[in-house]
Amino acid sequence: MTPARNGLLGRLRRGIEKEGLRVDGHGAIVATPHPHALGSKLTHPHITTDYSEALLEYITPVYCRPADALSFLGDLLRFSYRHLDGEWIWPASMPSRLQGNDSIPIADYGTSNVGTMKHVYRKGLDARYGRIMQSIAGIHYNVSFPENLWPMLQELEGRQDESLQGYRSGRYFDLIRNFRRNSWLLLYLFGASPALDKSFLGGGENGRAAKLQPLGEQTLQAPYATSLRMSDLGYQNKVQSQLKICFNSLSNYVGTLRHAISTEWPDYRRIGVDVDGEWRQLSANILQIENEYYSDIRPKRVARHDETPTQALEARGVEYIEVRCLDLNPFLPLGIDEPQMRFLDTFLFWCLLSESPWIPDDECDRLDDNRRLVVERGRDPALELQVGDRRMTVKARGQEIIHGMREVAELLDAIEGDDLHVAAIDTLAMRLDDPSLTPSARMLEAMKAHGGEWADFMTDLAKAQAEQWRSTPMDEAREALFAQQIETSHQQQQDIEAEDQVSFAQFIADYFSRAREPRSAA
Repeated sequence: MTPARNGLLGRLRRGIEKEGLRVDGHGAIVATPHPHALGSKLTHPHITTDYSEALLEYITPVYCRPADALSFLGDLLRFSYRHLDGEWIWPASMPSRLQGNDSIPIADYGTSNVGTMKHVYRKGLDARYGRIMQSIAGIHYNVSFPENLWPMLQELEGRQDESLQGYRSGRYFDLIRNFRRNSWLLLYLFGASPALDKSFLGGGENGRAAKLQPLGEQTLQAPYATSLRMSDLGYQNKVQSQLKICFNSLSNYVGTLRHAISTEWPDYRRIGVDVDGEWRQLSANILQIENEYYSDIRPKRVARHDETPTQALEARGVEYIEVRCLDLNPFLPLGIDEPQMRFLDTFLFWCLLSESPWIPDDECDRLDDNRRLVVERGRDPALELQVGDRRMTVKARGQEIIHGMREVAELLDAIEGDDLHVAAIDTLAMRLDDPSLTPSARMLEAMKAHGGEWADFMTDLAKAQAEQWRSTPMDEAREALFAQQIETSHQQQQDIEAEDQVSFAQFIADYFSRAREPRSAA
C-alpha cells in the first residue's frame, strides 16, 4: 500500500478495558461495596464494575499511541490504590479464593430503571450459569482503523459501487472471520491461566476437573494448557452454541442475535422472569440482551441512548472491533504491555488484508476444535491443528502466520516512523520456538518455585504490584480530572434516578419493543 508508506494513512486507534477482582490479604474475594471514593459505577466513564460488585473494570479513552493508553490505565490503578483500604486488585484472570456461588456479590447500580436493568441482567446470568463463571477477569482490546483507509481500499479493490458504510462493515467482518481462523495463536502466545484454585470448581472434585492435575493442596493445573479461562472450565454456554454465529455478514450477525433475544428457551422459562414482584432475569429468551452472547471478538458501534447494540450496528455500521480472548498477564502490572499491543495491531491488520472467504458450518466446528485444543494443551509439542486440508503443528502454522504478518508490521512502522511493530513480532515469535517463554509456562514454573499454590502466589504478586502503584506518582492533571469525575458521576446517578417517569416493568417492555425493531442504515 504505497499511500500508507508515503504517510498518507492515519494511525490505528486503540482502547483498553481491564478487569480485576478486589481481594483481601488472604487472597479471598471481598464482599464490600464498590468504594464510594471511586465514583458511581453506573456513570463513571473510566471506573466501573463488570459482573460482580468486587470485579473492577477500568476503561481507557481511545488513543493513537499504545503508550498513552497504558499511561492512562496506570494512573487509574494509582488512583484506585489511594482509595482501597486493606484490599488488593487480583492480577490474574482465574479468580481468587471463593466460598461458593454466594460469595460473589452481584453488582448493584442503584435504583434507576437503567441501573436496575443492569442488576437484573446479572441476576439472570447467575440463574442461568452461576456466579462463579462470571468472576473470571480479562483484557478487552478495542481497535478501529483509520477512516481514510476505507475509501483507499475500496478504490484499490474496485468496489466503488458499494456504499462506504457497507464496504467498511463488510471488511470488518472479513477481519473477524480471519481472526476466528487464527485466534488460537493469541491464546498460545498470551494465554496466562494454566491453573486455578480448587474453589473455582465449587468446592469439590467433579467431571469438570478430569483434565486437571494437582499442583498444590488447593491448586489444579493442566501441564500444557495456555488459557483455562477460555476453555470449557471458564466461559461456557451450551445453549448459545446452537446460534452458530461465524460472522459471515453484518445482516446475518444482527439477525441471529435479534432472533436470540426474541426466542424463548424452555429452561429459562422455568426460572421465571418477574415472579411475585421479584425480577429473576430480564427475559426467558436464549439471550436476555445482545451482550450475553459470548465470543472471542465482537463488531461494535457506540449506541445512542435509544438504541440497542445491534440497532447501532444496523443503522451506522461497524465502528471498531473488540478482542475479548486475552488473559490478564500477572507478570505485567497492567496485565498487558506495549509489545503485546503492537503484536495485536499487526495481527488484526493482517487479518483485514488477508483473503477471507465465508466460513461454512463444518469449518466453524473445526475452528472451535483448534481453539479448544490450544487452550487445553497448546504447549504440547505433539499437538496438531487442522488448517484447511492440512494437519500442522502449532509452531509450523504459527511461523507461517508470523511470516505473513511481517510485511504488515513494516507497513505500520512506516506509518508511525519507528520499528516497534517488527520488533514486537520478532520478540513474541520466539515463544513458538521455545514454549517455556509463554506466560502460561512461566506461570507454572513461578508457582512451583513459590510453593505450588495458585492463590498464595497471586496474593503475593497482587501486594507487590499494589506497592508499586502506591509508590509511583501519577499525572497531576489526570489526578484532578479523576477527582472531579468521582463527584460528577455520583451527581449524574442521582439525576438519572430522579428523572425516571415509568415503572421498571414498563421500562423493560419499552426496551424490548425497540430491540425487535430493525434500524435502517444511516
